[in-house]
Amino acid sequence: MEYSEYIRKKLNESAGDGLQVESNNPNLFDFQRDLTNWSLKMGRSAIFADCGMGKTLMELAWAESIANETEKNILILAPLAVSHQTIREGEKFGIEVVRSDDGTPRGKITVTNYEKLHMFNPADFAGAVCDESSILKSFNGVRRGEITRFMRKMQFRLLGTATAAPNDYTELGTSSEALGYLGYIDMLNKYFKNTQNEGAVSSGRFCGKKILWRLKGHAEIPFWRWVTSWARALRRPSDLGYDDGKFILKPLVEEKHIVKSLILPEGRLFAVHAINLEEQREERNRTIPERCERVAELVKHDKPALVWCHLNEEGRLLKKLIPDSVEVSGADSDEAKERKFLDFVNGNTRVLITKPKIGGWGLNFQHCAHVVMFPSHSFEQYYQAVRRCWRFGQQNEVKVDIVLSEGEERVFDNLKYKAE
Repeated sequence: MEYSEYIRKKLNESAGDGLQVESNNPNLFDFQRDLTNWSLKMGRSAIFADCGMGKTLMELAWAESIANETEKNILILAPLAVSHQTIREGEKFGIEVVRSDDGTPRGKITVTNYEKLHMFNPADFAGAVCDESSILKSFNGVRRGEITRFMRKMQFRLLGTATAAPNDYTELGTSSEALGYLGYIDMLNKYFKNTQNEGAVSSGRFCGKKILWRLKGHAEIPFWRWVTSWARALRRPSDLGYDDGKFILKPLVEEKHIVKSLILPEGRLFAVHAINLEEQREERNRTIPERCERVAELVKHDKPALVWCHLNEEGRLLKKLIPDSVEVSGADSDEAKERKFLDFVNGNTRVLITKPKIGGWGLNFQHCAHVVMFPSHSFEQYYQAVRRCWRFGQQNEVKVDIVLSEGEERVFDNLKYKAE
């Protein structure tokens, strides 16, 4: 064994065990082609590219090259309703993709929803693509483990997402584990220190007033060097030294709307800021009518609008207040959710109402330039919700209206802090 190889193994860095082939798809931009070819050489890798940077095309070109070279099938896993979108993208770029919901491979490249994975046999596929792989951390341990086990013996694996959080260490660890590198527990033990000296696993985010895990002082450079041995990240082509060209976003205009509640909290003469989570929940529930009425006023026009809510009661009231709207709720079947999303994409529905945890992943709504939402503490939810519309390919300025009550100012301030 060469000494350089010995050192690489000690560092858990991969030199790649994929294919020495290159994609010849003419639709790839230069940065997309180089990322795709790097992923083909690696065999198991992740592409963390921002919304609208062409992740779907790169995933399809990667899958096509491996399927042609190995003469075996590739499976693409996607969030709900995104599989239809993947098929349309394949048709657009001359790559055949067929959907399957019963576990049967349907050609060289098969696409299905994550929820259908248990029907498939990993032995039928040479490789797998996890589209919107950031969703892995949102799944419970059983589903996440199912995905990891499914891909465990595959030589070819690709993860693609726009929102790999650099301060969310669990996400980087689950990505590494799914690709067959360090498991996220091993990653934490190798590069991080448990500041509370407990065995519980944290995502690296705040837990109360303390952080459970933090990078060891000497491990910061080795940690990020390890991450970059299997992943590439970019917000725009110029991040990797390419010309931004057509990948310049239209302007984004954000406006805050504060509504006053007609009913004050018991024992209060005037509205005050909700401090803790319990007070914030009470404030949100108490002001549902006023906030929903304001949303209905904001979307009273003839153009498409996307409305995000968090509570079932909010969704039901918004549906009642906005005549030409459709709500996608958790109670809907998977088939009904997909049909409603596609109706919005195809222009059959003007206003779509749903929750970020239902429709916040992977869907392209470039035809819509108006987003209305209630704030939450999750910047990732906010970012994903906005980027369904504000993405490369959007032809118009995107307006985001954020509706909150007087007592929710601290929630909005925290969201703004995370964004900055």
